[in-house]
Amino acid sequence: MPIRTVIFDAYGTLFDVAGAARLAAADWPVLGEVWPRLAEDWRRKQLEYSWLRTILRQHADFAHVTAEALDWALEAQGLAGAALRTRLLDLYQVLPPYPEVRQTVAQLKAQRIPRAILSNGTPEMLEAAVSSAGLEGSFDALLSVEDVATYKPAPIVYDLVLERFAARPSEVLFVSSNGWDISGAASFGFRTLWVNRAGLPVDRLPHRPAHIAPDLTTVTEYLA
Repeated sequence: MPIRTVIFDAYGTLFDVAGAARLAAADWPVLGEVWPRLAEDWRRKQLEYSWLRTILRQHADFAHVTAEALDWALEAQGLAGAALRTRLLDLYQVLPPYPEVRQTVAQLKAQRIPRAILSNGTPEMLEAAVSSAGLEGSFDALLSVEDVATYKPAPIVYDLVLERFAARPSEVLFVSSNGWDISGAASFGFRTLWVNRAGLPVDRLPHRPAHIAPDLTTVTEYLA
């Protein structure tokens, strides 16, 4: 059965989550050589908090979770200051896209393949990221977990795709750089493409990725 819809994760897949700390380091010498660790801690805590809030049934939106994760990461590096915190959070709203993103999405659009983002991000975060990346009009939908008030990889989140596109799970190609997200989507029945930018081992989770690629340039090869 051919793929009829392509769904992208946002953070780490389309948008570089290390971009905020990297860009801030250019203007804040205090970040110096610590910005990569700051970015890594920030992302790790962001995901951990999203999963824990889902388990505890204490949902807060992704903007709130992102700010709390940053607070932890800043303290872990011995950094403080409201201005730095504000700058980092502002930059997270406009994360840079990976180099191949625009061309890949444009190819799908030219082939009239429905495409969307399914993300933990709030609608406001997704709109800001898409706009700043020059991707306005590139997607048929920006789907946020806020519609169900829980985070991926909960199955109810992936069901948002079927509700929006009236598709069968096997007709959806789900593209993510997160192994846990790929496992969740595959468990739901989506076909999956894991974007393994860092060359990491496959996660030891149920439902391994159907396809693995180093970036997004080959997405159109998996539509048949």
